[in-house]
Amino acid sequence: MAKLDEITRESWILSTFPEWGTWLNEEIEETVVEPGTVAMWWLGNMGLWVKTEGNANICMDLWVATGKRSSKNKLMKPKHQHQRAVGCVALQPNLRTTPCVIDPFAIRDLDALLATHSHSDHIDQNVAAAVLKNCPEAKFVGPKTCTEIWKKWGVPEERLVTVRPGDVISIKDTKIKMLESFDRTMLLTVDDDVVLKDKLPPDMDDMAVNYLIETTGGNIYNAGDSHHSNYFVKHGNENKVDVAFVGYGENPRGMTDKLTSSDVLRVAEELKTEVVIPLHHDIWSNFMADPKEITLLWNYRKDRMKYKFKPYIWQPGGKFVFPDNKDDMEYMYPRGFEDAFTIEPDLPFKSFL
Repeated sequence: MAKLDEITRESWILSTFPEWGTWLNEEIEETVVEPGTVAMWWLGNMGLWVKTEGNANICMDLWVATGKRSSKNKLMKPKHQHQRAVGCVALQPNLRTTPCVIDPFAIRDLDALLATHSHSDHIDQNVAAAVLKNCPEAKFVGPKTCTEIWKKWGVPEERLVTVRPGDVISIKDTKIKMLESFDRTMLLTVDDDVVLKDKLPPDMDDMAVNYLIETTGGNIYNAGDSHHSNYFVKHGNENKVDVAFVGYGENPRGMTDKLTSSDVLRVAEELKTEVVIPLHHDIWSNFMADPKEITLLWNYRKDRMKYKFKPYIWQPGGKFVFPDNKDDMEYMYPRGFEDAFTIEPDLPFKSFL
């Protein structure tokens, strides 16, 4: 045990963060995916890990950085996409509320790092550095805006895969289809010297994509930060979707950045998915939402609307296996103590219990 005069701010940080250490890294590595299933872990925010029976390991939108760390500067960064959207100037109170549940530098077995778009809470230089160093075969897959950032950070050209809607790539026993994104906030994410007023927006297909990961255990749709679009119907008509992940949150007054509860149900119905799982609602203090509102609305509507899907309320760091968990409604962390009384307790007397 260290003496108090040996403890510093740096030693505290190194001994505490990431808060889960390598617990989740070890769980993912040790998991053997059974035939006909696919395993997924929520890494916080829109971060997602997918592992297949063929041992394909795919990580999407992993972000291990922070939001605001000081309120001394009271102003938003000029030309920020949210300032462009609603004409606000005050600093956003977006504080990170979810711990880092995975250690990026302990990731060893990864086939591909995917990003849906280049917003700073979906593409992370710490993750990129760790994957670059420790996973020599892993590809960096994303739209042009993402691969340009990775290249600028030092990822070699040969490890970058730039994709657009309509593209298809194969990774071990998976096929990944790139589909259109509906993240309209990305269309406002341009260089500071660009004036967007009265001009055509940039090409969304270069800026963001949605992913459909087809596996032997089921097909996984990742909508990234897409807003609602009727075009989800086309995606649902043309593709089999088993599990759909969407970005959900409580939008502040004047801002539409996340799907609402009603939107989540609409997207699930349009995609014809079996399970819809809201993400992103956990991370930002100013967009914090209770996903049980989705379940409440689903229960209110399901009989009249003849819903054929279920919502699932997850927790960061949690595991979801399709189809094993498809009829579950809510995740609970393992509670432990399954082996209670397998050995004789050491008690002063039995009535102590």
